[in-house]
Amino acid sequence: MTDAIDRAERMIADAVPDGADGPSGPALAAALRDSGLLAECLTLAHHPRDPLILLDALQRVGGANLSAGRLFEGHVNAVKLLMLHDGPTAPVAQGALYGIWGADGPDPARIEGSVIRGQKLFASGADVLEHMIVTARSDAGLHLLMFARDQLDGRLFPGEWDMSGMKATASGRCDLDGLAVAEAVTLGAPDAYLTEPHFHGGVWRYAAVQLGAMRRLTALTADQLRARGQQDAPLQAMRLHRMITACETARLWLAQAACRIERPGATAAYAQTAILARLRTTDEAVALLANMDQALGAASFATAHPADRIRRDLGLYLRQAGPDALALSSVDRILADPDLHRRWIG
Repeated sequence: MTDAIDRAERMIADAVPDGADGPSGPALAAALRDSGLLAECLTLAHHPRDPLILLDALQRVGGANLSAGRLFEGHVNAVKLLMLHDGPTAPVAQGALYGIWGADGPDPARIEGSVIRGQKLFASGADVLEHMIVTARSDAGLHLLMFARDQLDGRLFPGEWDMSGMKATASGRCDLDGLAVAEAVTLGAPDAYLTEPHFHGGVWRYAAVQLGAMRRLTALTADQLRARGQQDAPLQAMRLHRMITACETARLWLAQAACRIERPGATAAYAQTAILARLRTTDEAVALLANMDQALGAASFATAHPADRIRRDLGLYLRQAGPDALALSSVDRILADPDLHRRWIG
């Protein structure tokens, strides 16, 4: 397992910069596949022997490249859903790349009779995924429907992703309108996807990817300060100190979440640990970015600077998905549940 993580980290870092903003989605997907890490998710994605290995994999892939981390985290999420709902897993062992698309826009994905209507937005990896799980709502609840790439031929629009960050994820649009429900592999019963601790409880995973970027930015800052001979300057040393402690604070929260959520017997109440860890990571990352900008100054905003793409990618990734709403709903649940109140407030 650790060999595959090592290979993935190295191969992603060495990927050819063949895209508009560094390595493209296909180059990153190839690195994940060829390293063997995608196949390892059969044992890593759901109830791993050691949840901290999953944390390590997510943060190291994210540290090598945030877009690769987003693709990998989506794959982990999808494989976990396959295992939770008895879906077909043979392609996983062959290194196929999976993902899940849940974001709706003005024309939300829905089931009307035997046909799917609507579209999915922010479809990460629209140019590289081989199997896609999409959410679609009906009167019975929220459904998980899985398609193979060839079933969506002509329906994927990765070129519509025009954001400043996470360019290699090509998180464009997927048009589902008119597809027959019978063409999809249905995973679980309606609303099974929303079962805790696997729904909100999974948010710690993409925070772990973000932690990888935080650690990478901290290393870059330390290297730059040494190169400038500024490592002993009191204000610069204090900024670097804050970045180091931000990473460690996030890591401790995420390790707690991983060990609570990613094991048999985890209860719905443990989802709050993951939510709080995700929100704490966001706060620490925002503070870290501010300290890095002060430490490195205007030079780090040059497009050729190694920190620039990571800053843009991380700044966008931190806004997904709806942290304010997540925080408000978490507080409501903690206040309403006596056990959660005792755990988190006293």
